[in-house]
Amino acid sequence: MGRFLLAGAALVSVLSAQPSPNATRPFQAQSPSTISASLSADGAETVEIRNVSYELTGGGIPGRPPAERLLLRKTTHSKEVVGDIGVDASVTVDAWRFGDNPAQKPLYSLTATGTEVRTMDSAILVASRGTEEVDWWSVYKLGSGQHLFDTYVPLVSFSIARETVRTRYVGLEVPPDDTPDKRLKQPNVVAVLTYASVDRVIREALVTCDDARQAALLRSFADMTRTVSEEEKPTRAVRISFSQNYPSPPNPVEVRIPVAGDDLDLAHAQLPARVHVERVAAIGTGAITRTSSDLVGYTPWIFEPSKGAFE
Repeated sequence: MGRFLLAGAALVSVLSAQPSPNATRPFQAQSPSTISASLSADGAETVEIRNVSYELTGGGIPGRPPAERLLLRKTTHSKEVVGDIGVDASVTVDAWRFGDNPAQKPLYSLTATGTEVRTMDSAILVASRGTEEVDWWSVYKLGSGQHLFDTYVPLVSFSIARETVRTRYVGLEVPPDDTPDKRLKQPNVVAVLTYASVDRVIREALVTCDDARQAALLRSFADMTRTVSEEEKPTRAVRISFSQNYPSPPNPVEVRIPVAGDDLDLAHAQLPARVHVERVAAIGTGAITRTSSDLVGYTPWIFEPSKGAFE
């Protein structure tokens, strides 16, 4: 992917590039990066940093004209007390069609709590959202800035075809104890597995456990490490692994969900005892809504420990 990235003074100069359909004249844009340090009355040292960088994407961005590139201005702002845990930080992305003057209104702007944002596959933006003790990421469409989903494990990507690249992304959202989503506050909820393409969420699967105490342990950020990986043999599948942190013994718990066609094959998932996966409809925003077929014999959004996985 042809691109340039200039940090520090974040100076972009375009003087002799091939003109795009939107380019009328050369332009120059400049945004300052700053740092400041101060002392409070109690002697605490506070450092505030603002970094700005520019990036030129490649073409072929989903949802945009094939030859169109985007100029991104990425701004990271952080403020922290030296020696304290955590940081107050945010990231902002402003996007223009390459050739448009960045003094004009951008195609879109997005701002999120976080410490970094990067492009991936000339298709998505991945923002690092963890500002305290828990790492997590948000995934957005590069072409529009629309939010796709969140994940509390590093994003997994793979192609479902060998002849052409058809990239799919997988993430695992683990609801914290203070989640505002009442649907994920049920005591047997463990996590939500997301399977997505570059432009939409294809499937979300809810992982539950009949034992409420085991479910609480599996979603614990302090006591448990979770990983997600893709397997190709004997058949393509997504594996979720849970392992207890030291000093406890690992006591691994694994869930294996086959990928059939272009969807998660939940009916043939390999599950530990009392662990279930439930099919829910994906609406492309990281939210969860049951399909009408899932509601047969079940009360919407009431998860009972005695219930098993959906067929």
